[in-house]
Amino acid sequence: MINWKALWPLPLAAAAGLCQAQDVNLARNLAATCANCHGTAGIAKGEMKSLAGRKEEETLRLLADFKSGAQPATIMHQIVKGYTDEQLRLIAKHFAALPAKN
Repeated sequence: MINWKALWPLPLAAAAGLCQAQDVNLARNLAATCANCHGTAGIAKGEMKSLAGRKEEETLRLLADFKSGAQPATIMHQIVKGYTDEQLRLIAKHFAALPAKN
């Protein structure tokens, strides 16, 4: 006889594994929203600042300044407020790992 009560955690464990598998590219996917202004690989064109290769702590500090309003912006202060601190950390880490513009 199958003890169904003992098996109830299995679907939850499987679902947790699925969620983790989907998060493999989360940092890259979040950072993709920056591509319109900062380039697809974090290398911006024109006057916009490149993000590739920038130290994670520096990027996080800038993002926090945009979020608080300490750094003037046309649109960044609105964009950054749409992310959690953890998402911003993932984005900063992603760009820090990319090769900087030579």
